[in-house]
Amino acid sequence: MFELLFCSILTILPDYLYRRYGQGKRIGREITLYSVWYELRYGIVTCLILTISLITLVFYYHPTATTAVASFRTIAILPEVPGRVSETYVPVSLEFEVKAGDPVFKLDSNRQEAAVETARQHVAEVQGEVALARGELAVASAQVEQALASLKQAQDEFDTRQELFVRNASAVSERDVEKLQNTVNAMAGAAKAAQANKDLIDTKISVFLPEKLKSAEARLAEAEVELAKTTVYAGVDGTVSQFVLRPGDIVNPMMRPAGILIPKDAQKQRLIAGFGQIEAQVLKVGMLAEAFCGAQPFTIIPLVITEVQTQIASGQVGVGGQMVDASQTVRPASITTVLEPLYQDGLKELPPGAVCKVNAYTSNHDRLSSGEPLGMGEFIYLHAVDAVGLVHAMLLRLQALLFPVQTLVLTGH
Repeated sequence: MFELLFCSILTILPDYLYRRYGQGKRIGREITLYSVWYELRYGIVTCLILTISLITLVFYYHPTATTAVASFRTIAILPEVPGRVSETYVPVSLEFEVKAGDPVFKLDSNRQEAAVETARQHVAEVQGEVALARGELAVASAQVEQALASLKQAQDEFDTRQELFVRNASAVSERDVEKLQNTVNAMAGAAKAAQANKDLIDTKISVFLPEKLKSAEARLAEAEVELAKTTVYAGVDGTVSQFVLRPGDIVNPMMRPAGILIPKDAQKQRLIAGFGQIEAQVLKVGMLAEAFCGAQPFTIIPLVITEVQTQIASGQVGVGGQMVDASQTVRPASITTVLEPLYQDGLKELPPGAVCKVNAYTSNHDRLSSGEPLGMGEFIYLHAVDAVGLVHAMLLRLQALLFPVQTLVLTGH
């Protein structure tokens, strides 16, 4: 409508002034409802052509996104294991501030506590085995000393009898010498067995039991980790929103989350807007933009485009059991762009999740002032493109001005 009124001032109005004052024709006499087309046909046709051209020029080079959202990140509050809630630490409220490490709720932990106690008893049992093995080592050491003493005594007696047998064969019989030799051999074997038993117990104390104790302590640590999983803590500072979990509820990480945690740093100062695909060649990083949001009436927010997604969501192909059919994509997806405030804290007062309308503006100022050789037609055209952005800016401000009236009055609020 604004474009039509503006173009009519440049076309229909001069045509009428010429007819009125140049030809002396008057409204209601020569210019009537039936003759207005014949009398003002040049102005009307020119107005229509100029209006269509202006609308096309404005909306192509200065695109509009009606689906801009002040996005923010959320974290699902989920336990690592399913279970029944035994206690909650967050009150029933719409929002509740938490710090990183604050408990949120606790699951029933009887099974995990029993596993921890069993693992703890196993650790104590292994520690008892270590103490017992040290006692066995003391006994084995004494047995080694006893065997060595018996071996020495038998060896001394054998040496004495052997010497007597060599000096006087009639004093000691050969049979007695052989018996003593066998006794010495038996004592030597007993000493080796006692030493081997001592070495075995020493190995058990220094190698086997420490590893067994480490394994028992690892199982205890694993059981304690499983027990710790029954209490869910806030991972970051933020706000717990719409938390309705109560003792007795069943929580499953695969089916039912316990609530939503909105991190404090998730409310980033940016908007995510979706522009039509026809503006794919126009949207560029660094373009200036403006937005008005229903959550901030009568306010125009200056923005700048910081990212333009090169892929369009309607063309994505996922792994599935069916072949892709292009005809199934009925509604073309938009081009996703990220906009940030041109000035610091420009979106500070905007509630996260607010829906806005965004206008982006094409600017050829750098090209016009770069000294690049341009033809007269191109020079005028680029100036016209920049100039008609004012029309879109005025429309945006008019919409921002009328939005509260349309919402609160005309829609029957």
